[in-house]
Amino acid sequence: MSTQSPPDLEPEALDLRSGIPGAPSHQRRHTLPASEFRCLTPEDAASVFEIEREAFISVLGICPLYLDEVKYFLTLCPELSLGWFQEGRLVAFIIGSLWDQERLTQESLTLHRPGGHTVHLHVLAVHHACQRQGKGSTLMWRYLHHLGSQPAVHRAVLMCEDRLVAFYQRFGFSLMGPCAITLGSLTFMELQCSTQGNGSLRRNSGC
Repeated sequence: MSTQSPPDLEPEALDLRSGIPGAPSHQRRHTLPASEFRCLTPEDAASVFEIEREAFISVLGICPLYLDEVKYFLTLCPELSLGWFQEGRLVAFIIGSLWDQERLTQESLTLHRPGGHTVHLHVLAVHHACQRQGKGSTLMWRYLHHLGSQPAVHRAVLMCEDRLVAFYQRFGFSLMGPCAITLGSLTFMELQCSTQGNGSLRRNSGC
């Protein structure tokens, strides 16, 4: 399954040295946790799924990826994931996989196509205790910059609810139209973004 429902829709300025917006600079070195961004591994699957359950099931009644699917993607294409860790604990993540068609189909929810040049963003989620701190926005900028460093990746695609279209347009995603995938009564819009030359995104992102 694949939906996009980042809970922190009101991003704010964030100092990545600290992880806490607006904290006095003379205190940051002493009171704030270290931040680390890295690709996820299968060993992170349990932490990923716990965040997913809290972020999505209470809102939509479904998870974009269930535990077996998380393990599948983190085994086959860990380089297309990105996690944000603070003091060694996962606080936000994105998981993607390669796709080889112009538009998303039902198969794209559960398959990794190594010959593809499109990354399907399956899920962006933020730990419930870290929501409304701008972490979803910061992580998305980082992720697009990460994809831009991979020559085989030409674009990113995702599906989201109507209410989230404007959120993703902030990062350069453009609307392709209604998505062919439906989940029960839920319908989605499909968006795409070029990943070529995304080194400039980071300079404009506050990261």
